[in-house]
Amino acid sequence: MPDPAHVLIVEARFYTDIAEELARGAIAEIEARGGGYERIAVPGAFEIPAAIGFAARAMAESEAATRYDAFVALGCVIRGETTHYDYVCGESARGLMDLSLAHAVPLGYGILTCENREQAMQRARVDAGNKGAAAVDAALRMAELKARFGAAAR
Repeated sequence: MPDPAHVLIVEARFYTDIAEELARGAIAEIEARGGGYERIAVPGAFEIPAAIGFAARAMAESEAATRYDAFVALGCVIRGETTHYDYVCGESARGLMDLSLAHAVPLGYGILTCENREQAMQRARVDAGNKGAAAVDAALRMAELKARFGAAAR
């Protein structure tokens, strides 16, 4: 993995304040490691796997595409009164795992799945759970493993 790493942060902006706090932690972690990043927004957690897939596919198909060493998925899903929560949580997680396994995508999973807004903010806050930084750490560790094993995207 090149040093410093270049990371694509894909963030679901459905809960703007929570997304902003997750991104703040992620960006601080990337910058503390001397890395760079690009940040893109999608409407919700369900759309994150497709956005990362688009970037990974572009890298595999075009030398002109922007190169990323790792990807970070940030967002929040808060349980409501319907089963929508279960579908969004399960399918976004499955989509990201599929990308990681099938296409050697180094990924940090920072999608909070919470019962309420207070629980989510406690996990997102930089001075508390700081899950944005944790997702960056996971992504960069996976990028190091990918480089160690010489795994190429397919």
